[in-house]
Amino acid sequence: MTDHRVNSYRFTGSIIRRVLETWVKQAPSAPIPWTPLPKPLNRCTVALLSSGGIALKSDRPFDQEGERRNPWWGDPSYRIIPSTACEQEIEVYHLHINPDFARRDLNCLLPIQRLAELQAAGEVGAVAPSHYSIMGYLPQPDEMLARSVPAIIQQLKDERVDVLLLVPS
Repeated sequence: MTDHRVNSYRFTGSIIRRVLETWVKQAPSAPIPWTPLPKPLNRCTVALLSSGGIALKSDRPFDQEGERRNPWWGDPSYRIIPSTACEQEIEVYHLHINPDFARRDLNCLLPIQRLAELQAAGEVGAVAPSHYSIMGYLPQPDEMLARSVPAIIQQLKDERVDVLLLVPS
């Protein structure tokens, strides 16, 4: 069996690494459900999930004030981003990243145009009509796992999405 471990800390400093490792060790261990792709990628519908706290300007923003009041909390909700979205329509509501990059090029947090290029080149079958964004800073993910994740999964099923790519911020 292939070892699928990821070094999640390689870009963090030693103090942050120790804090994060302590948090991770407190979480119950669960197997990672590695699942082989049932059909070729060029026949799959693909959606994106960004942890960059992106929302349409016309949508409800992620709650940054809640995090400012309690730095051990992160907004557990999610936002739907249409595959037609562009930089002028989005805003970044994430206290831990510089939003200027995404304002100039949305592809750095949600590579919608790159995915469309892969579809045009025949590398992926179709781009899903909806993409998703969550807050990447969630020290307490229970509510997100109980509410947001099942809702996202249901919409992915409704839109017949085969592959969901995580775009970490």
